[in-house]
Amino acid sequence: MKYFDDINVGDRIALGTHTFTAEDIKAFARQYDPQPFHMDETAAAQSHFGALCASGWHTIAAWMNLRVQYGKREDAERAARGEVIARLGPSPGFRELKWIKPVYVGDTISYASEVVEKRVTRSRPGWGIIFAKNTGTNQKGELVMSFIGSGFVERRPGAA
Repeated sequence: MKYFDDINVGDRIALGTHTFTAEDIKAFARQYDPQPFHMDETAAAQSHFGALCASGWHTIAAWMNLRVQYGKREDAERAARGEVIARLGPSPGFRELKWIKPVYVGDTISYASEVVEKRVTRSRPGWGIIFAKNTGTNQKGELVMSFIGSGFVERRPGAA
Protein backbone atom coordinates (compact mmCIF):
# COMPACT_ATOMS: atom_id res chain seq x y z
CA MET A 1 0.00 0.00 0.00
CA LYS A 2 1.19 3.50 -0.77
CA TYR A 3 1.32 5.93 2.09
CA PHE A 4 -1.67 8.26 2.39
CA ASP A 5 0.62 11.17 1.49
CA ASP A 6 1.54 9.53 -1.85
CA ILE A 7 -2.06 8.95 -2.94
CA ASN A 8 -3.78 11.64 -4.99
CA VAL A 9 -7.35 12.40 -5.92
CA GLY A 10 -7.74 11.11 -9.45
CA ASP A 11 -5.40 8.11 -8.99
CA ARG A 12 -7.05 5.20 -10.79
CA ILE A 13 -6.27 1.50 -10.79
CA ALA A 14 -7.60 -1.28 -12.98
CA LEU A 15 -8.20 -4.24 -10.66
CA GLY A 16 -8.84 -6.94 -13.24
CA THR A 17 -11.80 -8.87 -14.59
CA HIS A 18 -14.18 -11.60 -13.50
CA THR A 19 -16.39 -13.75 -15.75
CA PHE A 20 -19.64 -14.93 -14.18
CA THR A 21 -20.60 -18.54 -14.92
CA ALA A 22 -23.97 -20.16 -14.28
CA GLU A 23 -22.39 -22.52 -11.76
CA ASP A 24 -20.74 -19.70 -9.80
CA ILE A 25 -23.89 -17.55 -9.86
CA LYS A 26 -25.99 -20.42 -8.49
CA ALA A 27 -23.42 -21.46 -5.87
CA PHE A 28 -23.13 -17.90 -4.53
CA ALA A 29 -26.91 -17.51 -4.53
CA ARG A 30 -27.51 -20.79 -2.69
CA GLN A 31 -25.22 -19.65 0.09
CA TYR A 32 -25.86 -15.90 0.28
CA ASP A 33 -28.81 -14.67 -1.82
CA PRO A 34 -31.26 -17.54 -2.50
CA GLN A 35 -33.67 -15.76 -4.80
CA PRO A 36 -35.12 -17.72 -7.75
CA PHE A 37 -33.69 -15.46 -10.48
CA HIS A 38 -30.18 -16.19 -9.14
CA MET A 39 -30.70 -19.95 -8.77
CA ASP A 40 -32.94 -21.29 -11.53
CA GLU A 41 -32.93 -20.55 -15.26
CA THR A 42 -36.67 -21.17 -15.68
CA ALA A 43 -37.64 -18.94 -12.78
CA ALA A 44 -35.17 -16.30 -13.96
CA ALA A 45 -36.63 -16.35 -17.48
CA GLN A 46 -40.04 -15.55 -15.99
CA SER A 47 -38.68 -12.75 -13.80
CA HIS A 48 -38.16 -9.09 -14.63
CA PHE A 49 -34.50 -9.97 -15.44
CA GLY A 50 -35.47 -12.43 -18.21
CA ALA A 51 -32.49 -14.73 -17.58
CA LEU A 52 -30.25 -16.05 -14.82
CA CYS A 53 -28.25 -13.21 -13.31
CA ALA A 54 -25.71 -12.73 -10.53
CA SER A 55 -26.61 -11.36 -7.15
CA GLY A 56 -25.45 -7.79 -6.71
CA TRP A 57 -23.60 -9.01 -3.62
CA HIS A 58 -21.76 -11.48 -5.85
CA THR A 59 -20.57 -8.61 -8.06
CA ILE A 60 -19.27 -6.81 -4.96
CA ALA A 61 -17.59 -9.99 -3.66
CA ALA A 62 -15.79 -10.37 -7.01
CA TRP A 63 -14.64 -6.73 -6.72
CA MET A 64 -13.34 -7.37 -3.19
CA ASN A 65 -11.36 -10.42 -4.28
CA LEU A 66 -9.72 -8.49 -7.11
CA ARG A 67 -8.99 -5.52 -4.83
CA VAL A 68 -7.26 -7.72 -2.25
CA GLN A 69 -5.27 -9.57 -4.94
CA TYR A 70 -4.21 -6.23 -6.48
CA GLY A 71 -3.01 -5.01 -3.08
CA LYS A 72 -0.98 -8.18 -2.51
CA ARG A 73 0.71 -7.83 -5.91
CA GLU A 74 1.40 -4.14 -5.30
CA ASP A 75 2.91 -4.87 -1.86
CA ALA A 76 5.08 -7.69 -3.25
CA GLU A 77 6.42 -5.37 -5.95
CA ARG A 78 7.19 -2.66 -3.36
CA ALA A 79 8.92 -5.18 -1.10
CA ALA A 80 11.00 -6.46 -4.04
CA ARG A 81 12.20 -2.87 -4.63
CA GLY A 82 13.05 -2.52 -0.94
CA GLU A 83 10.33 0.03 -0.29
CA VAL A 84 8.43 0.32 2.97
CA ILE A 85 4.80 -0.76 2.72
CA ALA A 86 2.22 1.47 4.39
CA ARG A 87 -0.41 -0.15 6.55
CA LEU A 88 -4.03 -0.24 5.45
CA GLY A 89 -6.47 0.26 8.28
CA PRO A 90 -10.13 -0.62 8.60
CA SER A 91 -12.86 0.58 6.32
CA PRO A 92 -15.50 2.70 8.04
CA GLY A 93 -17.95 1.73 5.30
CA PHE A 94 -19.26 2.63 1.88
CA ARG A 95 -21.96 4.79 0.36
CA GLU A 96 -23.87 5.24 -2.87
CA LEU A 97 -23.98 1.53 -3.75
CA LYS A 98 -25.72 1.13 -7.10
CA TRP A 99 -26.46 -1.99 -9.09
CA ILE A 100 -27.14 -0.35 -12.42
CA LYS A 101 -27.51 -3.29 -14.82
CA PRO A 102 -27.90 -7.03 -14.27
CA VAL A 103 -24.86 -9.24 -14.66
CA TYR A 104 -25.80 -12.29 -16.73
CA VAL A 105 -24.16 -15.65 -17.33
CA GLY A 106 -21.04 -15.15 -19.44
CA ASP A 107 -20.64 -11.46 -18.63
CA THR A 108 -17.07 -10.37 -17.96
CA ILE A 109 -16.87 -7.45 -15.60
CA SER A 110 -13.84 -5.15 -15.51
CA TYR A 111 -13.34 -3.56 -12.11
CA ALA A 112 -11.61 -0.27 -11.33
CA SER A 113 -11.09 2.08 -8.40
CA GLU A 114 -10.50 5.84 -8.51
CA VAL A 115 -9.65 8.09 -5.56
CA VAL A 116 -12.30 10.81 -5.32
CA GLU A 117 -11.50 12.33 -1.93
CA LYS A 118 -8.92 12.14 0.85
CA ARG A 119 -8.52 13.76 4.21
CA VAL A 120 -6.28 13.65 7.25
CA THR A 121 -7.99 12.33 10.36
CA ARG A 122 -7.82 14.13 13.68
CA SER A 123 -9.11 11.19 15.69
CA ARG A 124 -6.39 8.81 14.45
CA PRO A 125 -2.99 10.50 14.42
CA GLY A 126 -0.73 9.05 11.75
CA TRP A 127 -3.63 8.05 9.52
CA GLY A 128 -5.64 9.52 6.67
CA ILE A 129 -8.83 8.34 5.06
CA ILE A 130 -9.24 7.69 1.35
CA PHE A 131 -12.55 7.60 -0.53
CA ALA A 132 -12.61 5.75 -3.86
CA LYS A 133 -15.31 5.30 -6.47
CA ASN A 134 -15.31 1.63 -7.38
CA THR A 135 -16.90 0.48 -10.60
CA GLY A 136 -17.69 -2.62 -12.59
CA THR A 137 -18.18 -2.40 -16.36
CA ASN A 138 -19.34 -5.23 -18.58
CA GLN A 139 -17.84 -6.34 -21.89
CA LYS A 140 -20.22 -3.98 -23.74
CA GLY A 141 -18.77 -0.98 -21.88
CA GLU A 142 -21.89 -0.62 -19.71
CA LEU A 143 -21.52 0.34 -16.07
CA VAL A 144 -23.13 -2.42 -13.99
CA MET A 145 -22.24 -1.41 -10.42
CA SER A 146 -20.60 1.37 -8.47
CA PHE A 147 -20.02 2.47 -4.91
CA ILE A 148 -17.80 4.80 -2.93
CA GLY A 149 -15.69 2.93 -0.43
CA SER A 150 -13.49 4.35 2.28
CA GLY A 151 -10.47 3.15 4.17
CA PHE A 152 -7.84 4.34 6.59
CA VAL A 153 -4.29 4.51 5.21
CA GLU A 154 -1.10 5.09 7.20
CA ARG A 155 0.64 8.44 6.77
CA ARG A 156 4.38 8.77 6.23
CA PRO A 157 6.24 8.93 9.52
CA GLY A 158 6.68 12.58 10.44
CA ALA A 159 4.00 13.80 8.01
CA ALA A 160 2.13 16.79 9.33
